[in-house]
Amino acid sequence: MNKIVGFLTFLLFAANNLFAAESGMPQLDPTYWASQVFWLAIIFSSIYILIAKIFIPKIKGNIDAREDKIRKDIEEANLLKEEADKKLKEYNVLIEEAKLSAKKILLDSRKKLNEDIQTKKEQVEKEIQKEIKNAEKEIQKLKINSSSKVNLISEEIVSNIIKDIFGEDLNKSSIKATVSEITKGYKN
Repeated sequence: MNKIVGFLTFLLFAANNLFAAESGMPQLDPTYWASQVFWLAIIFSSIYILIAKIFIPKIKGNIDAREDKIRKDIEEANLLKEEADKKLKEYNVLIEEAKLSAKKILLDSRKKLNEDIQTKKEQVEKEIQKEIKNAEKEIQKLKINSSSKVNLISEEIVSNIIKDIFGEDLNKSSIKATVSEITKGYKN
């Protein structure tokens, strides 16, 4: 239905336009249609040629240049990323080597320090043993000296006590023998 109404409207309009040529609209006059079609073809073909031969190649060139620049930038970014990854790997390797080196130095230092401590400890123990032996010798000498002095002191005390109790001196050799027998029991 809409098509019929549209067709009828077109016919009415076309009929009115045919009569409009008589009233002063030359573009509707069929005698001028050939020249109008000629100029229309010239104008549209020149516009088409301008667009096809000048504007589109420039636009296409700009688009291609832009794509090339983008592609080059992406390639350069990838190269820089690869280089950065290589540098990062080298850096990580250097860090690991430094850590291992530091651990080795630390272990070597600790080992050397322990060896030095052990050497000093052995030297101190040797000196202590030496001092202990010297002290034992001195104690032994003191024992020997003191036992003889104890014997002398004991003999004097016994002779003084006997002199005080009995009023007379006993034989010094018998006092000496008695004191030495008694002190032998304490030495063991």
